[in-house]
Amino acid sequence: MKISPLAGKPAELGILVNVPRLITAYYSETPDPAVPAQRVAFGTSGHRGTAFNKSFNEDHILAITQAICLYRMRQGTHGPLFLGIDTHALSIPACATALEVLAANEVEVMIAEGDEYTPTPVISHAILTYNRDRKTGLADGIVITPSHNPPPDGGFKYNPTNGGPANTDATGWIERRANEILESHLSGVKRLPLAKALAASTTHRHDYLSAYIADLGAVLDMEVIRDSKLRLGVDPLGGAGVHYWGRIAERYGLNLSVVSEVVDPTFRFMSVDWDGQIRMDPSSPYAMQRLIEMKDRFDISVACDTDHDRHGIVTKSKGLLPPNHYLSAAIFYLFQHRPKWRKEAAVGKTVVSSSMIDRVAAKVGRKLYEVPVGFKWFVDGLLNGSLGFGGEESAGASFSRLDGSVWTTDKDGMVPALLAAEITARMGRDPGEIYQELTREFGEPCYDRVEAPATPEQKALLAKLTPKQVTITELAGEKILTVLTRAPGNGASIGGLKVAAGSGWFAARPSGTENIYKIYGESFRGAEHLRLILEEAQEIVTETLTPTPEQADGSGSTAHPQHTVRQGST
Repeated sequence: MKISPLAGKPAELGILVNVPRLITAYYSETPDPAVPAQRVAFGTSGHRGTAFNKSFNEDHILAITQAICLYRMRQGTHGPLFLGIDTHALSIPACATALEVLAANEVEVMIAEGDEYTPTPVISHAILTYNRDRKTGLADGIVITPSHNPPPDGGFKYNPTNGGPANTDATGWIERRANEILESHLSGVKRLPLAKALAASTTHRHDYLSAYIADLGAVLDMEVIRDSKLRLGVDPLGGAGVHYWGRIAERYGLNLSVVSEVVDPTFRFMSVDWDGQIRMDPSSPYAMQRLIEMKDRFDISVACDTDHDRHGIVTKSKGLLPPNHYLSAAIFYLFQHRPKWRKEAAVGKTVVSSSMIDRVAAKVGRKLYEVPVGFKWFVDGLLNGSLGFGGEESAGASFSRLDGSVWTTDKDGMVPALLAAEITARMGRDPGEIYQELTREFGEPCYDRVEAPATPEQKALLAKLTPKQVTITELAGEKILTVLTRAPGNGASIGGLKVAAGSGWFAARPSGTENIYKIYGESFRGAEHLRLILEEAQEIVTETLTPTPEQADGSGSTAHPQHTVRQGST
């Protein structure tokens, strides 16, 4: 594995993004749609890229926004569009561009009062709140964020009327139409000057912050948190929820301290992630050095990524909890302390999340609903109440309100973070201690993820793997029980492969946003067994990615995993 010597250290001046150059590139560089890397491409959560390599420029936003306007018309979506941004440098100019197009298309747009940043879950909450009990004139939304990606990146995602990330049918249509617009040199794009767009009768201000915060008591027991007097520490990481936490503490009387409200598009206050880049990943011990240092000052310390749809939890007992640990503890608690949830409400997890969740779901008597990677697969279940909880190993989760109705259908970093305080207050033990109790009953799994470069052609090969291509019958000395290319929960393609034995498994899949592939593995028999699982998985993937003579393009290259980003126990 290859960990940068800068990992976990304060960011050096030399790696900080030059914001003026980045903004200039956004407006001045023109993408070439004939170059695959410069086309519009929706991954697991929207279009992402950077202006420096012509993958996120003004032309992209003009084309995508116009395509969304056409998609809305096609779907008969005529209600307001809730528009939010995070604190990445490219988010404000992209928002201005999008608003110019939306106003020219006479879309009713809701932008934040005081130009406040708006977390992803707040947009989902606003859509669902508006659409409740409505059959027509439904609302949808756009969130301008690349999530926890490095500072030079921009992101643009569409949330339809169900409030969650758009499904592949929607993103596929928008992507195709946007690329057609790019190819036609933006023919058909309607646009107003920004001043006119802001002054348009269709542009409205909305108090996102107050509406979301006022409703938190419907999803969490804020009284038990308040009465516990737990010392809570929050590091917003300069993200979109930076001004939310103080207001939450004030409204609910919490003993909560916000350690910093600094917003800086270079994110120079971060420690560097495993690969030498600045990345606001709340589950990475390298990126979360400042949060980890809060461990002894607070009973619970939390952080969220830049758009506040992912959570990081530090407890006094265990320090920074790996996402799989916290998800397991949260599921164990929620399904025993939400008596109004439907008895048939299931536990949702992605195929690459820990199988500890399977064991916990069985313990609390709930069905497991296992889906491909991507939070979009939980949307329908969260919306109709058939899922009480949906979570993924990358620290994204949402769950039902106290009464069992939908809270958000997109990831919410703030609510799981506050849930850690509710768990501690009610149980007298923090989530780290609860997870440790679960391991004494079910065993302690080791979990890891490796990734390696892969060309688009190699990624396509991996995505088309079939069970027949796996000819081995054992995995690290155990009989293979299942070979999956479709998720057990909904039958959807996982875009790769999952192989499971009695006490371990691996999954391999191409990244939806980068030219890499990922192998996830887990063992309930220790680190050495996990190492064997990953070695055998790598052999299978390497063989698969070696092109046949018919597939070869002359490069003869094969990819080998070299970067580990999750280590040891989950």
